[in-house]
Amino acid sequence: MTLRSLKQIIPALGTSDGAGVKIKRSLGQSQAIRMDPFLMLDEFGSDQPQDYIAGFPAHPHRGFETVTYMIEGHMLHEDHLGNRGNLRNGGVQWMTAGRGIVHSEMPQQESGVMRGFQLWLNLPAAEKMKPAGYRDIQPEDIPVFNQPGASVKLIAGEMNVSGVQVSGAVTGGTTEPLYADIHLEPNAQLSLPVAQPLNAMLYLYEGNASLVTGEAQTQLRLSAANLLDDGDEILLAAGPSGARLLLIAGRPIGEPIVQYGPFVMNTREEIEQALRDYQTGRLTAA
Repeated sequence: MTLRSLKQIIPALGTSDGAGVKIKRSLGQSQAIRMDPFLMLDEFGSDQPQDYIAGFPAHPHRGFETVTYMIEGHMLHEDHLGNRGNLRNGGVQWMTAGRGIVHSEMPQQESGVMRGFQLWLNLPAAEKMKPAGYRDIQPEDIPVFNQPGASVKLIAGEMNVSGVQVSGAVTGGTTEPLYADIHLEPNAQLSLPVAQPLNAMLYLYEGNASLVTGEAQTQLRLSAANLLDDGDEILLAAGPSGARLLLIAGRPIGEPIVQYGPFVMNTREEIEQALRDYQTGRLTAA
């Protein structure tokens, strides 16, 4: 096994999206800052209603998938296909925009904490125009496995841990996405396999933790995309306050990307077609 080391740190920057929701964006803060196959990662979290109450009114997408993971709070998803999903503590919504979808994500609370993440996962050219889809994944349907001093919530992907194959709530797909929420107790260590072909990153969102490579330990940056070098294993060490972090990995697509706001295609001509389709109602036509 080859331990992965830290390659690059992309600190999340404060910005806003939707109707003024305050977020912190690491991947995707510019179109040059991505990790194939992932386009964007937003962290949202506030106990101030004015930071989130306006939500994300109806808007279109084409050409990729969105994965929304709610740690705390309550939002309602609705789309033109008639899907409705209540995203609550620990739940996930996995939406495939494909050829086109119009959806909204609106807070269902007037006070309290709203906290979570939204990840954009690119689709290869051959799948960009497939039918749109939606999965509402309840917390109890997401596997959690425990290791000494640690627990791992496996949202997507598969892992062989101590000889036991563990499958997440979502498996398969061209990009083989791996998405885990890792909780480490104070001073705990955890080793996890991450297959060599996958690009991988860690996003530390609470506490402190380091990446161990041989005799060295490299501190992970809080609220940042900590991109990893090649390898097939990660070894984490928590600090005295413990840590909570995301592991995100996927098989790179290696295709050209042309993005215009909520549309992500391979050529400028396809973007222009997406705009025409949206303006004429063909984006979401059956």
